Amino acid sequence: MPIDIMQLSQALIRVKTDPDKSGELATALDYLAGLFPHLTVEQFTNEGVRSILVYAAPQRPELFKIILNGHVDVIPGKDFQYIPRIDGDKLYGVGALDMKANLAVLVKVFAEVVHEVRYPLGLQIVTDEELGGFHGTKYQITQGVRADFVIAGETTNFAIAHQAKGILWIKVQFQGETAHGAYPWRGDNALIQVHTFIAQLLQKHPTPTQQTWMTTVNVARIETPNLSFNKVPDCAEVWLDIRFVPSEYATIVTDIIALLPESATYTVLAHEAALYTAPDNPYVQRLQQITTTVTGQQCELYGAQGSSDARHYMAVGGAGVEFGPLGGGIASDAEWTSITGLATYAMILREFLLQQK
Repeated sequence: MPIDIMQLSQALIRVKTDPDKSGELATALDYLAGLFPHLTVEQFTNEGVRSILVYAAPQRPELFKIILNGHVDVIPGKDFQYIPRIDGDKLYGVGALDMKANLAVLVKVFAEVVHEVRYPLGLQIVTDEELGGFHGTKYQITQGVRADFVIAGETTNFAIAHQAKGILWIKVQFQGETAHGAYPWRGDNALIQVHTFIAQLLQKHPTPTQQTWMTTVNVARIETPNLSFNKVPDCAEVWLDIRFVPSEYATIVTDIIALLPESATYTVLAHEAALYTAPDNPYVQRLQQITTTVTGQQCELYGAQGSSDARHYMAVGGAGVEFGPLGGGIASDAEWTSITGLATYAMILREFLLQQK
């Protein structure tokens, strides 16, 4: 049965695939797997997180020429956003932009061309990209999945993100000394330590006033077990989400440690290298050329502020980009994607895949 992009997009939006909804994530993944009854659908599970890899061969190829990478998990929204809505050329809903409609295009184009191309082509669908992709794409890579070139179908408004910032997720624990709140000089307030540290960190990496190519710091959480007004808290923890430019990969952790008091400890949850594929990469140049021809506008290369699962392939010698259609309002109450843009996206991907030798 032919795959209809709009019908599939809306069906996926209706499934509440928040990162903590394992049942709904499984429902969406199984539905997509069921669209390929005559292909190999390889199933992966790591620490309860599922993903699939689809290809037209009885055995997995040692090296895919191209993998199309997409995810069904979303940044959670409000209840009304899980009901897809069309207004003119815009499809609204959670994941309409990031990236259920994009995924619907990947699925359709893959299904249409997989038997036409003469090289190994894969479709990779995961359920944990919003949490870093460690148990989906990265796990598949540890199981031997390889590709010359990966297209992560994130929305880029028909530009090509050939590089993206690296990710550092770190928890820092501060240890002070408790005292009665009426005598703060007798203690060492762990929250004051947090305040001093964050002030120094933001002085080194100030928050920009607009999008720019520099390392940024998001203070995601501050907590203490203290529940009393009249007690000096002796411990506290801060969570940091740091997006660093590629040149700071080797130094970013030590730079942060240098700002900590001796009593502080830290836990690195993720230290992921940035995505980088050279602008003169033949796949990038071909994708850029086709996009320019199809859209009638020059396709630009740029560095993405966020990340995608394409970065995981850098560690095993692969190349990749983020590339997707038009949209806006990511993670907002009015997240949308262009309906005509989805059709154009399908046209570009189809031409790109068919032109490969």
